[in-house]
Amino acid sequence: MDQSTKKITYGGGPPVFKPVIGITMGDPAGIGGEIVIKALAGGSIYDECVPIVIGDRQALLEADGFCGAGMHLREITEVSQAVCERGVVDYINMGFLAPGSFVYKKVQALCGEASFQYVIKGIEMASSGHLHAVVTGPINKESINLAGHHYSGHTEIFAEYTGTKDYAMLLMSRSLRVIHVTTHCSMREACDRITYARVLRVIRLAREGLNMLGFDSPRIGVAGLNAHCSEGGLFGREEELSIAPAIEAARAEGIDAEGPVPPDTVFVKAQAGQYDVVVAMYHDQGHIPVKLSGFTLDLKTNRYISVSGVNCTIGLPIIRTSVDHGTAFGKAGEGRANEESLVDAVNAAVQMSHRKFSQ
Repeated sequence: MDQSTKKITYGGGPPVFKPVIGITMGDPAGIGGEIVIKALAGGSIYDECVPIVIGDRQALLEADGFCGAGMHLREITEVSQAVCERGVVDYINMGFLAPGSFVYKKVQALCGEASFQYVIKGIEMASSGHLHAVVTGPINKESINLAGHHYSGHTEIFAEYTGTKDYAMLLMSRSLRVIHVTTHCSMREACDRITYARVLRVIRLAREGLNMLGFDSPRIGVAGLNAHCSEGGLFGREEELSIAPAIEAARAEGIDAEGPVPPDTVFVKAQAGQYDVVVAMYHDQGHIPVKLSGFTLDLKTNRYISVSGVNCTIGLPIIRTSVDHGTAFGKAGEGRANEESLVDAVNAAVQMSHRKFSQ
């Protein structure tokens, strides 16, 4: 089936493009099943896309039970069988879990294997044209490594299984977008990875990612690495040797890039609207401001009353978005997880799919 021509007619009107979005359930021992059920129970997702969950019936059944959602679980084997109706969860059952085979809140090889295979299934379906995009629920890195799959996260799995060498992590809250030059490595190694070629590549990926989100000429702020952007070399030379030359090269290509901007002010400027996206040099430099702008914790109830954030992998041949949080083992199986980030991730995947497939 050619998913790029997926059209749905409403009330006798003209056909409307409605992307088919695969949602991988994440680690069964975490909150993945719960946020899937809650996100779909909200109903609005069905207006924008055809959601298909890739996971296990047992975990979905249990999540529906402790959430009290009353969703109808409908197993399918092919995308064409999806009914896309509110109250119905169309899902592909990977069959890893049986009643009592796993427990919540714990690292388990079985759950690591299951979550890994959900992702691989999603990649295969998107690569073969059966899905427009893949939205991933949270996995546990320790669990997948215990299962024998030695990856530091989703991003690296998608890169390897799609044969992608140049890629970057784009994080988004509702007021800030950040793309990373380096991610899952030590701080010491991150400094070595901040090269002219890598910085230039990520600036290009920033433009590509924002183009997919509807920005035709995105304004890109590039952060420095060192305090005060090194004060003319007093605190390091990465700005002089790698970052500034990459910005100059990007501008010569017609990219609206500016910097290096001191890391302690660039995010303030971006949130105020001066930049559409910030190029961050390392993992926490970008993650901290995004989560600060998107997460709100109520200490009285010890619950997140807002978990807004999306993680996208830019540079892949397929569209991949994700929640911007982990498996939250501490609250798994209790029915109190927040599905907001998953809804945001689906909406981002829909937006990117329209940009890529419906034009």
